[in-house]
Amino acid sequence: MALSSLLSKPCISLLSAKPSPDNKNNKISPTSFTLYLSLKSKQSRVTKPATLSKTHKLSWQQELKQAFQQPKSQNLQTNNDSIDCNIDDIDDESFEKLVDKRCVDNVRMLIVDAVQSAQAGHPGMALGMADIGYYLYRHVMRYNPRDPKWFNRDRFVLSAGHGCLLQYVCLHLAGFESVQLEDLKRLCKLGSRTPGHPENTVTDGIEVTTGPLGQGVANAVGLALAEAHLAARFNKPDCDIVDHRTYCIMGDGCAMEGITHEAASLAAHWKLHKLTMIYDDNHNTIDGPISLAFSEDISARFKALGWNTITVDNTHDDMDSFNDALLSAFGDTEKPTFIRVKTLIGRLSRKEGTSKAHHGTFEEDDVKQMRQKVKWDSREPFHVIPMVYREMQVQTDHGEKLEKEWFSKFDYFKTNYPEEAAEFEVLLSGGLPPNWESCLPEWSVTDPVDATRGYSEKCLNQLVKVLPGLIGGSADLASSNKVYLQGSQDFQHSSFYGRNIRYGVREHAMAGISNGIALHKSGLIPFAATFLIFSDYMKNSIRLSALSHAGVIYIMTHDSIGLGEDGPTHQPIEQLAGLRAVPRLLVFRPADGNETAGAYREAMTNRDAPSVIALSRQKVAANLEGTSANEVEKGGYIISDNSGKSLPDIILISTGSELCLCEESAKMLRKEGRKVRVVSLVCWQLFNRQPKEYKEHVLPSSVSKRISVEAGSSMGWSEYVGREGIVMGVEEFGASGAYLDTFKKFGFTEENVTRVAKSLLSQY
Repeated sequence: MALSSLLSKPCISLLSAKPSPDNKNNKISPTSFTLYLSLKSKQSRVTKPATLSKTHKLSWQQELKQAFQQPKSQNLQTNNDSIDCNIDDIDDESFEKLVDKRCVDNVRMLIVDAVQSAQAGHPGMALGMADIGYYLYRHVMRYNPRDPKWFNRDRFVLSAGHGCLLQYVCLHLAGFESVQLEDLKRLCKLGSRTPGHPENTVTDGIEVTTGPLGQGVANAVGLALAEAHLAARFNKPDCDIVDHRTYCIMGDGCAMEGITHEAASLAAHWKLHKLTMIYDDNHNTIDGPISLAFSEDISARFKALGWNTITVDNTHDDMDSFNDALLSAFGDTEKPTFIRVKTLIGRLSRKEGTSKAHHGTFEEDDVKQMRQKVKWDSREPFHVIPMVYREMQVQTDHGEKLEKEWFSKFDYFKTNYPEEAAEFEVLLSGGLPPNWESCLPEWSVTDPVDATRGYSEKCLNQLVKVLPGLIGGSADLASSNKVYLQGSQDFQHSSFYGRNIRYGVREHAMAGISNGIALHKSGLIPFAATFLIFSDYMKNSIRLSALSHAGVIYIMTHDSIGLGEDGPTHQPIEQLAGLRAVPRLLVFRPADGNETAGAYREAMTNRDAPSVIALSRQKVAANLEGTSANEVEKGGYIISDNSGKSLPDIILISTGSELCLCEESAKMLRKEGRKVRVVSLVCWQLFNRQPKEYKEHVLPSSVSKRISVEAGSSMGWSEYVGREGIVMGVEEFGASGAYLDTFKKFGFTEENVTRVAKSLLSQY
């Protein structure tokens, strides 16, 4: 319904058009956020006074008259929301709706100005969803721009990350120091705080890094999971210290990506009712209308998964319908909510409603007519109506008040529940209590041997006793990966406090959800487990872990052709090389129990970087004398050397289960009088960070005879063996057979390593 028809008579109140609930059983109908949410002690639309002050109305009066009021005799093709009554005569509710409408106009003009200034960007989604973005930041979400990291803030995720300009504009208007007008002018510029897709490490107010479509949906599920888990563990009948919501905007591209379906399925299974998904249904992707490749009913899909689904037809003309949809979300305590919002991509532009609006700049005459539509003709680029800042300031002040109330509540919590409060404070300070690493087990050469996945299981079950934030699970392989936390329950709707997460066969969502848990920044330390071969399903999320500084621990078992009988479909070859190529990702391949403990220590310590711990299925030959949990922090170190003060004749370098082959080969060579050094290169990334002097100590440049031994791709090893060295790797897809037979087929035996070493030593 257009504003012009609603305001044809003076003093009429703007009525609320209800949204179309796809699941009417969960619909509630309080008259406003104030009524419903005040009863629930939630943040609400209480930021607007019941009766507007004369000063407030006067400050806006001229601006609203200029924007919306026109004589009936005129028929100007300008703002479609122009009214034919006197602004002075309308009631407070209608007046405030016009204020919101004008604020949204300002948001859209800033979006246009930023794109034109940068000559780059994605304005389409931002223009189409401007109403929604503004409404969330102005009326709905709880946050404090003066303390962007306040624990109990609501979390917002823009899964359709190409629309980040909308969030940048909202952050600026809301008062976040991280986005000034100058930052909007530097959109997409090198070194700016407004990159082409949102990055949480660059801009305060951005919770997660998004861009690859669908990732943000999984991140949002992880954020909601973290809230539900902590609330179940720490909230008391007389004191809720964990109580916030997660909002996520997704687009048509997100709806098409498989990770969205995986994550949405889990969110519904877990009944994460504080998660609200807002679907920008603009019917366009880059190549054209979605009808080219997409014809399913997304609302029906989410309803079938178990979501509360609502359709909002026209937020531009009536934001009350979105308001009511949010009320339904707040009132449903059994299901997450999916709000389908029908929008026009590139609203105001001549490209409106077409894929041409997705990205790129506008022609000058298009910009001119957009300005005319909202009566912005005479204003300079990047103009902000002063009252818009004051409108947003109301929400900012409310958020600051909420934070102060939360800290008072937490003081009460500390007084009445000191043990729980102490644990909660450990979490908020990073999740690592003093001396936590002393819990890690130690092994001697006389201890029974096991697969490194078995050593990992022992480490995890010691760590869970001292790390209050350790939480995670496997993609239906907990018994194979050996990651089940004994004594802890499963995370389910009936036991949100559980620390074992059952992801089912959903590797991709598992990684994306784990990123959300880590980026909740509440001290939770997520781990995600599967076979190393299936890391390919997760690769994009793993990459985003590194880009986002999310300290997820990826536990990857069955790490080589040594897994045996399952054959080449399950035997990883190129996976380690691909993972080692990811910047900031720490990849550990421990050789025995002590190195496994060391890998966990480093992975836990590096809270701003993800780690992969690659583990064997087969038992290793021995706990090696010379391995050290402490030395793992250097990435590479000498485990044995009979050279004395002289240099070795040859250096054998290895990782994982093949390290013991090198050590046995070295013993054979030493019996023949050779000076042999064996080096464990357990983590390339950590070794590469070491001082030049240390690296020269471990791998002297004057020793050119070197052999690397790893049952995977040879890619990358030449950096460590040099031009004259030999890389023993696997250049095929493996083979099905008993692991010893498979190792023998590809040359991974003590005898073959010795033969290759002798051949190299014979060369001059």
